[in-house]
Amino acid sequence: MPINIPKSLPAGEHLREEKIFVMEEDRAKTQQIRPLNILILNLMPEKEKTELQLLRLLGNTPLQVNITFLNTATHESKNVSKSHLQLFYTTFDQIRHRLYDGMIITGAPVEKMAFEEVNYWQEIAEIMDWSQTHVTSVLHICWGAQAALYHHYNIGKYELPAKCSGIYSHVITDLTVDLVRGFSDLFNAPHSRYTSVSIEEVRNHPNLRLLSYSEDAGVFIVQSKDNKNIFITGHLEYDATTLADEYSRDIAKGLDIAVPVNYFPNDNPSLEPINTWRAHTHLLFSNWLNYYVYQETPYEWDFVDAIEYHI
Repeated sequence: MPINIPKSLPAGEHLREEKIFVMEEDRAKTQQIRPLNILILNLMPEKEKTELQLLRLLGNTPLQVNITFLNTATHESKNVSKSHLQLFYTTFDQIRHRLYDGMIITGAPVEKMAFEEVNYWQEIAEIMDWSQTHVTSVLHICWGAQAALYHHYNIGKYELPAKCSGIYSHVITDLTVDLVRGFSDLFNAPHSRYTSVSIEEVRNHPNLRLLSYSEDAGVFIVQSKDNKNIFITGHLEYDATTLADEYSRDIAKGLDIAVPVNYFPNDNPSLEPINTWRAHTHLLFSNWLNYYVYQETPYEWDFVDAIEYHI
């Protein structure tokens, strides 16, 4: 089934080239079907790249998906045009009255700052609170995962001695959990962050379940026991070249940065990296949409609105 996106969204052309079934809003409205409504709070600086990465994954399932992009009102994005935001994004005040089947909160380039020091923290905190009553399941990525673990479960972050950047091997703690159904015992995933969370705090929290971790990169997949919240501390959505782009960017800034671990062939940055995590990425997003969104969300949201949320 197709992913429904705004007409003229730049990512649409790339998705069609990759043979991902894309349907624009006008055609989608003519179909008698209940699509899933997914809200994406995109906090990444290069928003168009993140749009393409996430839409590629959400569009590779049997489910029809409507996408709404959300941007912060209290912070002005510098790496994307205002016209792009005006055309394809909305703000929280414009959608706070709505209910969504699923939501994704992305990473953000603010991880070295204390959460309360981020200039849009109060807005993010309000959105995260809202998501607990207005969204069936919320998927948090990288900084978004750390922010939600802190806000909802009081698990803080700590700064690493050096940036965790590269492709790391991970294990699954329980292969019977639906989110990781079909995963291999070991799988690769990208990380790109300066901070981490305590694996012991996650393991010992009564409302959380540690599903996957790396001996070198630490906590990776965490799930709340009510299935409402899912946390991914890395970047499964990254393209093959994303870490290379970040490495080149950091070198150009004069940062003392190491070559991403297990990424370039022979650790040689002049060689083209290979994507070794794509299959598990698609599997995780498919499992999330199926088992935690589609299987759990009400068919008639209006009825639920009136009874549960009095909207």
